[in-house]
Amino acid sequence: MAIRVLVTDDSAFMRKAISMILEEDPGIEVVGTARDGQEAVEKVRELKPDLLTMDIEMPRMDGIAATREIMANTPLPIIIISSLTAEGAQNTIEAMQAGAVDFITKEMSSISYDLIQMKRQLTEKVKSVIQSHIKNIDVNSDVKRLRERYKARTPAKSHVDGILSSRKTLSRSNPIPAKSSGRAPVRRVTQPGFEHFQIVVIGISTGGPFSLQQIIPALPGDLNIPVAIVQHMPPHFTKSLADRLNTMSELNVVEAEDGMEILPGNVYIAPGGQHLKFAKSGTKVLAKVTPDPQDVLFRPSVDVMFDSANTVFGGNSLAVIMTGMGKDGLEGTRKIKNSGGYVIARN
Repeated sequence: MAIRVLVTDDSAFMRKAISMILEEDPGIEVVGTARDGQEAVEKVRELKPDLLTMDIEMPRMDGIAATREIMANTPLPIIIISSLTAEGAQNTIEAMQAGAVDFITKEMSSISYDLIQMKRQLTEKVKSVIQSHIKNIDVNSDVKRLRERYKARTPAKSHVDGILSSRKTLSRSNPIPAKSSGRAPVRRVTQPGFEHFQIVVIGISTGGPFSLQQIIPALPGDLNIPVAIVQHMPPHFTKSLADRLNTMSELNVVEAEDGMEILPGNVYIAPGGQHLKFAKSGTKVLAKVTPDPQDVLFRPSVDVMFDSANTVFGGNSLAVIMTGMGKDGLEGTRKIKNSGGYVIARN
C-alpha cells in the first residue's frame, strides 16, 4: 500500500517539484497539496494522509503554528522542508519541538534549488519515518529501561583517570556556564549504576531532534558521566539543536568544539559537517573535532564516534542507537559490544 503524502509549500514551483519527486517512487502517493499552514490543517482533516511535508515561512499560518495545531488535533508524521541557513535551522528546531519528526534542507543557488539532493533525502526520509512509526516517544519507558540496564552492570575499574571524579567542574578555554537553578526542581528517581560507565554515546538520525527533545531533558542535572551525540544534521542545525536542548535541560548541552574537555554532567553534540572523536591528554579526555575520515557516507558519523569511544573508554562505554536510517553505527556498536560495553537500541 502506497504512503499517502500531503505536500505544503507557498511556492507553486516547490509544490510541483516535491510532488513530482515523491510520485517517481511507486511506493508513495501525493494525495494533495496545500499553499499555507491553514490549508494544510484543513486538508489533513479532509484527506487523512499518512505523512505531511511542511514549509516554514508561509502566509496566513506558518509551518511552526500549523505543526502545533496538527499535532494537537490530528497528529501524524511531519517532515519540515527548511532553508540551509542559521535562521532556517532555528525555525526547524522550533518546529521539531512542536512535533515534527524530521527535516530536509532545500539549498538555493541564485536561480534554482538543488532538487537532485532533495530527491535523495526526501524519498528516503518519507519511507524511513513511516517504517519507524515515529509518531510518539515514550520517554518514561526509555529512561526506565536505561536505568534497569545500568543496574544490571557490575562495577568496572576506570581506565581514564579523573573522568568520574571531575563532576561538573569545567576546565577549558571557553567554560560552559553552570546552569541556573531559577526554576522549580524536578522530582526524579535516583539512578544507581551510572558509575559503571564512563560515557554514554548516542547515534541518531531520522526523527532525532524530536526524540532528543524528549530524552535529554529527562536526564538529571547531577548526571555523573558525559553524554556525546551524533545527530545527522548539516552545519548551523547542530548548533541550534544544542542551544534548544540547553534551554530545556538541567544538563549543560553544547555543540562540541575541538579541544573541549569531556566532563560529567555535560552533553556534547557533534557539529554538522565534522566528526566527533575523543583523545586522551594525561588524565583528561578531550573532544577532537575533525573532517577526517572523509570517505564515509555521513559526517558526523556514528561509527566514527563509537569507534573512538571504544578506543578511549573501551568496555566502560554505553552506546545507544535511537531512530535513524541506514547502517551508520553498526560497526561501532559491534566494537563496543565486543569490548564489553553495553548497547541499547530502539526497536
